Parts: sequence; structure tokens; C-alpha cells
Amino acid sequence: MPLPLFLPCAAGVEDLLAAEVADILGPGQPLARRRGGVALDGNPLEVMRLNLHTRLAQRVLVEVAFGPYADEHGLYRLARSVDWSLWITPRHTLRVDVTTQHSPVRSIRYAALRIKDAVCDQQREAFGERPSVDTHDADLPLVLHLEPEHARLYVDTSGAALFKRGWRSDVGDAPLKETLAAAMLAAAGWRGRPDAGGALHDPCCGSGTIAIEAAQIACGIAPGLGRRFAFERQLPFQTPEARRDLQGLRDAAHAQVHPPAVPIFASDVSFRMVDFARRNAKRAGVAHAIEFHGGDALERPAPRLPEGLAGTLMLNPPYGERIDPAGRGSDRPDPGGEFPDEGEGLATRRSPAAGRQGAWVEAAGGQAEPVQAAAFAERLSAHWKRAYTAGGPWTAWVLSPDRGLPAAMRLKAGRRVPMWNGPIECRLFRFDLVAGSPDR
Repeated sequence: MPLPLFLPCAAGVEDLLAAEVADILGPGQPLARRRGGVALDGNPLEVMRLNLHTRLAQRVLVEVAFGPYADEHGLYRLARSVDWSLWITPRHTLRVDVTTQHSPVRSIRYAALRIKDAVCDQQREAFGERPSVDTHDADLPLVLHLEPEHARLYVDTSGAALFKRGWRSDVGDAPLKETLAAAMLAAAGWRGRPDAGGALHDPCCGSGTIAIEAAQIACGIAPGLGRRFAFERQLPFQTPEARRDLQGLRDAAHAQVHPPAVPIFASDVSFRMVDFARRNAKRAGVAHAIEFHGGDALERPAPRLPEGLAGTLMLNPPYGERIDPAGRGSDRPDPGGEFPDEGEGLATRRSPAAGRQGAWVEAAGGQAEPVQAAAFAERLSAHWKRAYTAGGPWTAWVLSPDRGLPAAMRLKAGRRVPMWNGPIECRLFRFDLVAGSPDR
């Protein structure tokens, strides 16, 4: 029996995710692009393959119930309609997360409690005991999505969000999520080949997320190869056949790892962040594939490239959206999707580099200080025209919430790709750097 799957993603990434899913599972797979993600029918093997290989999805969810509700009692009945003995035993643990979209329920906490009660009551009636709750690392994470009149209940087969690749330990302030870095690279068409983006350089690398994600792509390293998933403890995936399939998928992924075909460079004005990035790259298995340097983005010369190789500049400069002590956005739904964007890894960041570079510096009220931001943007584009047009060609991609960035840089944007960085609406701007680039 096919499993109805939903893969949530950041707003604006749906088309990129649909293309990625088709690439992972092969052509001909029926897909439905929905607001905030991609829906399809799959099987246990495809669930495992998607968890292991998707770079853009936040999770791989199996829809187990859908129906109308008027209150929390209706949610209880909906959850009781599922045969939970197919998924867990009383010795397993569970957790319930709730997302809402104009829901009439008064208490999200009580809605989660009623779902938990339904699962536990059914297990107690069948086995004489009930599973425990584990809010940190549950065997059966459940996601309840509440619409105005209907509710959807999902089993989360991923567990920890998929942006947690298993290598990050050293971080700066609110680091860029791996899934957003992958979306930036996908939108740019960068695939780690000479004919698909060429070399890559992040001159504001922070803790190294963009460069490390790019290096794993260039080396053929599956994003989930270094981590575990919740499905490994769920009954449909604990059969001997499923375990053999998973081991086969992991063995095949290890066999696909190869040396990078293009050079990757990363630098940051903060030597502390460069040290963090080096350590993260080592844990990710790509330290050999990235050349790290310290240095100001406004002064560092362009990397030397092999004759005829193009280059891609990919950066998320520090900008001044304020993050309050509670981590603003940590409990808010993704503005363009159905599912929350985890507060961990919010990419709004106030980098140690920001003060020294004068870039997107936070000012009173949480707004970017326009004079310093504009000055940095103009100086950066002037540096690019001097340093990145002699060789190349180079193409720059910049993620920013400032829609006036091209005017500030006095460059014409070839593309403007909308992307949400946590709760912040941004644009990924493309600038083609050619000799004699005229000012706007």
C-alpha cells in the first residue's frame, strides 16, 4: 500500500524541491507541488532514500489521517482512527508537534495533548500499557497540522530536522541553515562541476555552511550520510528486508563519494569563524575539498582558477535583522508554508565581521543602518569589478533582505529569486561580473 508523503520546505523552494525529488526517485514519479512543500505517494524504500539524499526538504512526513474537526475532541477521534500498532509498541516513545493555519482551537498545547491521549489510550487498550513521551528524541514524532476546518496528522520519519546533517558543532551567531544554503546553490544551478557553476567562493563564510554544503555536493556526499533518522526505530522500517534496504542505500551512497571536480574557497574577516569553519569541514568529511583563508571581503583578491574555469561567488552577508533573546521566529510558522521553520539555525545573523566590514549593521529598532549598508555594498561591488573581472568569468549570488541592493551596488541584477531566511523575506540576487562592468 503506497504511503502518502509530504516533504515541507522553506517558502519559495517548492519548485527546486520538486526537481530534486524527481532526481532522487527517478523520472515519472507523480508529484504535487503544494504550498510549502511537495506531496507524492511513496513506499518505505523511497522514504529511506529521500531522507538520505534530499538537501532541500525540512522533513519527510507520512500522512496517516486527514479529516474535519470542530474542536479538540474531534482531533482525538481523528487520531484514534489510526492503527498505531503498525508504527510503535508501548516500549516506544512519542512526541506531538502542532502547526496551525487559521485554526479555531484555543490551545495548541491541549490539541497536542489530545493526540497523545488518543495514541496512548489505543495502545493501553491493546497491550495493557502505554508509550512514554520524549520531547527530545522520540521514536514516533507526530506532526498535527490544523487548517480552519480540516486537520492532517503526519508521522515524521526524519526525527531531527533534515538541515541537521550531523557535522555542525562550531557555530557563530544564528548560522545559515544547510537547507537554505543548498537552496541557494540549487537556484544558482551550481552542481560542483566545471559545466555547472565551476569554482565556488564564499568570502563571508561564517561557520562555513555554504562552502561545506557545496563541497559535499562536489564530492558526491549524501546529506544524510552522517546522521540517523526516526524511521529506523519505527515498525514499518524494522523488518529484515527494510534493514537490508537501508544498509544497501548507505553502502551505495558511500560508494558514490569521489574527489571534487572544482575548487572551493571560503574566507571570513573573523579568524575565529574561519577556525570554526575548518573544524566543521573536517567533521563533514570535506576538509580536503575547501581552501580556507582569513581576510576582509572588501580586500581579499579573487582565487586563482585553472585556465578556462568559471567561478561562482555565493554569499549571505551579515545583515541587521534583530534576533531577540527568545529567538524571534522560533515558534512562528514559515510565512509561505504550512510547517514551522525550526528556530535553531535561523540565518538572520549579526556576524563578528559585521562591525569591521560595516555591513548590514544593526541599528536601533532592529533595522539595517542604511548608510553603512549602502557604503559596504558599493565598496564590495567596486572590489569585485577590480578583482574578479581579470580572469573568470565570475558570477556573484548574494542573499539579502534589501530589495534595493542592486542599486546600492550599482550593478544590474540578472535574477532575483525570492527566498525566506527563517521569518525574513529575502532575494537571491545574481550579478554577472565582466570586465568594464558599467555602474548603474
